[in-house]
Amino acid sequence: MTNNFYVPESVLAIFAHPDDIEFSCAGTLARWARAGSRICYVLCTSGDVGIAQPGMTKEKAAEIREAESREAARITGVEDIVFLKEPDCLLEATLALRKRLVREIRRFCPEVVVCGDPTVLWAGSDYINHPDHRAAAQAAIDAVFPASGQPNLYEELEEEGLHAHKVRKVYVSSWGPSDIFVSIDATIDVKLAALRAHKSQLGDWDPEPQLKQWSGETAKGKEMDYAESFRVVTLVDDESWKKLVENGSVPGWIKSSQVAT
Repeated sequence: MTNNFYVPESVLAIFAHPDDIEFSCAGTLARWARAGSRICYVLCTSGDVGIAQPGMTKEKAAEIREAESREAARITGVEDIVFLKEPDCLLEATLALRKRLVREIRRFCPEVVVCGDPTVLWAGSDYINHPDHRAAAQAAIDAVFPASGQPNLYEELEEEGLHAHKVRKVYVSSWGPSDIFVSIDATIDVKLAALRAHKSQLGDWDPEPQLKQWSGETAKGKEMDYAESFRVVTLVDDESWKKLVENGSVPGWIKSSQVAT
């Protein structure tokens, strides 16, 4: 475990629904945005069955929820957001979805990909992890490794100017054992404000007490008041990444002395 704060040049967050990022990792993303990281959200669905109101259509629900996501991203400091518009509540980690995510990884060329944990099914005594959450996480991880970094895979994407790209690290938003605990003391209010942008989901519920309780429990014993936790997999070691940067093989990277801790 480490509390050192690592700032990547670029981050791609891949999740299933509007509001998934705000519940899980928006505090960390807000800190990275403040530190100058390029950040993009990829939402596999637009949450089009997520507004259970009489007369609500899936088309209207998607429009509402996409607008809420854009506002939440703006509050967090993120302008780039992609909606894949896969069917809500029917998401599957198919080869077709993997290719779509590889396209986004090769387009944005992130240093870090943030996603959920596909292994979490039972999430406490009162919640089953949504199948879309698991599918999005599995598809994201499969797109990161090995697919996005293999130049002889999805060669047709090169016709779009999208070349193989190796992601340096994967941050898995953790429900259990974690490697990294990120203090969000300075961004807990941003996380809350971003979550509150999802008005269609919150209704009259005030998320502040629950969110602060969860974040406080994660931070317990770690010299911080509020935290988000991650399991981190490093796919490209520091020395190899430095060489890729020096060789100009990492588009968008601003050369610096940053080294992960």
